[in-house]
Amino acid sequence: MKHGVDVHVGKRIRHRRWMIGMTQQQLADKVGIKFQQIQKYETGMNRVSASRLWDIARAVDVPVSFFFEGLHEGDMPHDIAGDILADKEALQLVRAYYTMPVAQRRQIFELARVLSDAA
Repeated sequence: MKHGVDVHVGKRIRHRRWMIGMTQQQLADKVGIKFQQIQKYETGMNRVSASRLWDIARAVDVPVSFFFEGLHEGDMPHDIAGDILADKEALQLVRAYYTMPVAQRRQIFELARVLSDAA
């Protein structure tokens, strides 16, 4: 049975991988495992050991604590609300946004803000 913390950590691994445009195969190669194992980590089917999480954090250039952000003592990890990055489209939008030059990003941000205020 999946544990909520394992599912949360797996989602954070997947989110970070998507954010930097890395495939499961590329991450697996960097960590020295098969991509199927990355799939199992990302779904929470398999727990990530501390040493493997350390390797993954180094491969995706974040501190280990990144994978636990959003967890709070007493919360049920699978009930965390507002996980906008769980949506692949949102992640693609964020990735595309940060590839734009700063001036264009500001214009897009202002446009989005105006449109959301009008809705």
